[in-house]
Amino acid sequence: MKYLFLVAISLLISCQTPRKELTAQEIIDKAMQAAGADKVANANISFDFRDKSYEAIRKNGVFQLKRSFDSITDVLSNQGFQRFVHGNQMQLSDSLTNVYANSVNSVHYFSVLPYGLNDAAVRKKLLPSTNIQGKEYYKIEVTFSENGGGEDFEDVFIYWIDAQSFMMDYLAYSFHTNGGGKRFRAIKNAAIVEGIRFVNFDNYQPKSEAISLSDLDTAFKKKQLEKVSEIVLENLKVKL
Repeated sequence: MKYLFLVAISLLISCQTPRKELTAQEIIDKAMQAAGADKVANANISFDFRDKSYEAIRKNGVFQLKRSFDSITDVLSNQGFQRFVHGNQMQLSDSLTNVYANSVNSVHYFSVLPYGLNDAAVRKKLLPSTNIQGKEYYKIEVTFSENGGGEDFEDVFIYWIDAQSFMMDYLAYSFHTNGGGKRFRAIKNAAIVEGIRFVNFDNYQPKSEAISLSDLDTAFKKKQLEKVSEIVLENLKVKL
C-alpha cells in the first residue's frame, strides 16, 4: 500500500502543468494590465504630494503634466516646459528649464507606475525571482536608451512584481543627480480609483553605500536600510 501511495503521488506531480516561464516583457504587460495602466493614457489625474498640487491630462498621446504651489504653475507638455508666476510666463535658462521639467516629470512618472514601462526607450531584463514577506516576486531591471531616455537615461530601476497577482509592490532605483544615490520603496498601502491602482510607499536608502542596487531587497529583509521619507498621494481624483 505504501508503494502504491508513492506511485500515485509521483503520477500526480508528473501530471501537473509546470508554470510557464515568462519573459520580462510578458511580466510587465501583465503588471500593467493588473494595475489598470491602459486607462492612464486617456485620463485626468490630480493629487497633492507634500506641499504641491499635481494634475496630469493625457489623451491619445497628447499630455500636460502640471505642478502648482504658491503663485507658481509649472506645465510640461508635448511642446516642452513652461513656468507661470501669477499667470505670467517666465523666461528661464536652459539649465533651469531642465531641472524644473525633470522635477515635474519625476513625480508624475512615479505616481502612475507601471504605466510608462513600455515606452520605446525602456529596456527590460529579467533577474532571478525573490521572496519578500512570504511572497514570491518577479524581479525586473529597467534601463533606458540614450535616444529618448530623457536627461536621466543613465538611471537604473528594479521592480518587484507579485508572481501571483502581478501587482508591483516594491521598486528601487539608482540616480546621479544631486550627488547620486539609491532608493528602495516598499508598499505602504494601495488604492484603486476608477480602475487604476495607485500605491503609497515607504522610501528607504541603504545604510551602506556598498550595498548594490540589485541587493536592496535582501538589505530590506535584513533591516540594512533606513527610512528617509514617505511617498503619499493625497486628495487623489481620476476622471476617465
